[in-house]
Amino acid sequence: MSALSPPCSPSFSEWPAVLGAFTFGYGKGWSYLSNDPQTCANCHVMQGHMDSWEKSSHKDVAVCNDCHLPHDFVGKWVTKADNGFFHSLAFTMDDFHEPIQIRPRNALVAQHACQHSHADFVHSMEPTSSKFETMSCVHCHPSVGHALR
Repeated sequence: MSALSPPCSPSFSEWPAVLGAFTFGYGKGWSYLSNDPQTCANCHVMQGHMDSWEKSSHKDVAVCNDCHLPHDFVGKWVTKADNGFFHSLAFTMDDFHEPIQIRPRNALVAQHACQHSHADFVHSMEPTSSKFETMSCVHCHPSVGHALR
């Protein structure tokens, strides 16, 4: 290659990888692989939830991932990937409800996290038959994880 040759640019097939790498870096993607609650406030729409968590009764005993991700290895990473993709899409396209609302699938994850963390207390409250539904923990405890929301 001579000194006058133009710089090498990515081929058409390489652009998705280049764009993905840029987006991952610009969006602080590596931070989402951590357990740091501050990560959840990377997006300004989450700051209110972060502020309310800091005032909640769970601040000293649980971080975002404890309540909003499954406790098994595969479920945790599948949910992180699912949420990461759909949150990025919604925030990039400005296509989300304000204030942001939990999706039914994620509400179920949070419900299972409550049941997991408080198994000794809630086991006797669970339905004895599949004919009955389990009441949502946040029905009676709406501000436990996010005070004043």
